[in-house]
Amino acid sequence: MVKRILFLLSLLIISHKTLAVDNLTASVDKNPVLAGEYFTLSIVAQGKVKGTIPDVSALSNDFVTSPVNTSSRTSIINGSVASSTTWQMQLVARSPGTYTIPAFEVDGAKTQPIEISVVAREDQQQSKDIFVKTELKTPNLYVQQAALYTVKLYIGKDLLDGQLSDPISDGATFTQLGKASEEYEIIDGRRYMVLTREYMIQPQKSGDFTIKPPVFNGQIRDNYRRMATSAVGDSIDFSVSPIPADAADTWLPSEYLNFSEEWQPNESTFTVGTPITRTLTLTAVGVTKEQLPDIQVEDTDGFRIYPDTSERKQITRDGKVISQLIVSFAYLPQRAGDFVLPEVTLPWFNTITKREEIATLASKSLSVVQDPNQPVLPQTPKVTQQTRSNEPSQAVSTSTQQHTSYTVPLWVWALAVSGYIIWLVTLMFWWRASKSTVKHQPKMSQQTNSQPLISFEEAVKQNSANAFYQALLNHTRQQNMSMAKWLQQQPESLKTQVNELQRSLYSNTQSSVDLSALFTEVKRSIKQAADKRSKQVLDTLYS
Repeated sequence: MVKRILFLLSLLIISHKTLAVDNLTASVDKNPVLAGEYFTLSIVAQGKVKGTIPDVSALSNDFVTSPVNTSSRTSIINGSVASSTTWQMQLVARSPGTYTIPAFEVDGAKTQPIEISVVAREDQQQSKDIFVKTELKTPNLYVQQAALYTVKLYIGKDLLDGQLSDPISDGATFTQLGKASEEYEIIDGRRYMVLTREYMIQPQKSGDFTIKPPVFNGQIRDNYRRMATSAVGDSIDFSVSPIPADAADTWLPSEYLNFSEEWQPNESTFTVGTPITRTLTLTAVGVTKEQLPDIQVEDTDGFRIYPDTSERKQITRDGKVISQLIVSFAYLPQRAGDFVLPEVTLPWFNTITKREEIATLASKSLSVVQDPNQPVLPQTPKVTQQTRSNEPSQAVSTSTQQHTSYTVPLWVWALAVSGYIIWLVTLMFWWRASKSTVKHQPKMSQQTNSQPLISFEEAVKQNSANAFYQALLNHTRQQNMSMAKWLQQQPESLKTQVNELQRSLYSNTQSSVDLSALFTEVKRSIKQAADKRSKQVLDTLYS
């Protein structure tokens, strides 16, 4: 028992001595190496490590690095405990030259720097089994201009496994477009499987830069043997110009831009209440679909305009990034007449001519006619207002005629007395006419508003959204205003319900509308408008 205790105590003493790192070394499995060829870096710590991992972030400045693989080992020989920890990772240099692997530190111990030589591949050394080709068709770009960078991996042997890194460049971002495509090519009488990757490159700052190409590392089968292989593409230089100081707020660099429109139905004369679809298409080369600006159209008096659908697309063709925006608007004529829709402009920067241009959709002339199936309601309120406003002038005109009819010479005093009497008669006549107008005004308003309510009630009974909207159009015409102007005077709750009614009729999205609730809101609005008009008339008479 005592011997066991002494043995355990001796192990504890020995293990305590091994808590620190006794030795730390770094080594590579090959030196020199070929450009684009992977080699293995090993960092070995002798002794007990307190869970520390060496900082290898500096290696990414000169090499393409793989994740770090960690392994530990402990052995007891003749009562002596030995521990070691190994960190391994694979490195590859894209370009030839002399590089220095820096010193690493773990628990106070340091390695020695390693100088490694990277040799360029000569033609006779270049493997014909696997090689990489890169291409950038637009070497001169502007900031945020999109271009296509293509990588092709040619494989002439049976590929067992492998990995292809991404290209990198200072000041630019790379985005892979879709998945790699696979095809076959015959080169110098030899058949190759070709894997193609496409990247979209977008510079973020101006200057001269270099694209460091992707590096392939894998294993192939050669005469039933498993062989390691690697390949690297050529570097490509490109330049980036800054955004011009006088550029528009919406920066849209493109070598080609097309802005067009389509009308459905494609006519020049339309009918009140019949929806029209206007589709605008913007196509640009050298920008992403997210860079295409939103398109807005100006409001036009006599039309109700609201967005319908919108779609963004992006494709690659002939080494170019092509993006497209398709947006539709629904135009609803509110009244008959001749209208001119304003032009739509869009500023963009032509990267070929190196100057700003304006894409323009010309103004369009439209004629809107009354729907022959819809009767034109009498403009009763307008006639009443004109009659009321003309009565005093008619009375004054009558008095003037009576006054001027006295052409017979009279004495001055008799003429003055006659004029005074005529003025009193005229004043009494005007007062009685105004009183009669006020007395009959509520009854006339009730008759004016009764007809639209009957149409509304019939539409609600039939649960017909179209009939209800036609009744609403008739009501707004009777008030001598467009639908848009009428809606501006209504509360938000009524605006929202009318907009829902329009979308249910003229949009691709199907939605139901509560016509009973909408009818209640319309009746309340008509009553409030009638009360307001009556109050205005009374305030005018007694002011």
